[in-house]
Amino acid sequence: MFPKKGNYFPGGTGPGKDKVSYPAAIAAALRAELGDSHQAVKTVMRWTGANERTVKNWMAGRRGPRGEHLLALIRHSNGALEIILQLAGRGDLIAARTLLDARGALAEMLALIDSWMNGEGSILGQ
Repeated sequence: MFPKKGNYFPGGTGPGKDKVSYPAAIAAALRAELGDSHQAVKTVMRWTGANERTVKNWMAGRRGPRGEHLLALIRHSNGALEIILQLAGRGDLIAARTLLDARGALAEMLALIDSWMNGEGSILGQ
């Protein structure tokens, strides 16, 4: 439950001392990932099953998604998942995922380099 002073989370840079607004953080994540177009609103509506006015409020930062809408949103949006983890003070999980993604990309590149060195592929596509 949030205090009457507003729904701000510690550790941010928004209103108040070292606090960030949950609705503003979700809005920023959605806009960064999807943009500000009407198509972005339609996409979030499809993801969550929420109505258009509700999604527009989320995208404007006036309200944040609750309950099952939040779960549906983070199921589809990496940006929303990351902001939720940051607001919850679990940024370490984001770093772990980033390292695993980088490790996978590096493993793919090493396999490609090995195939080129063994004469199985061509660097120039010849």
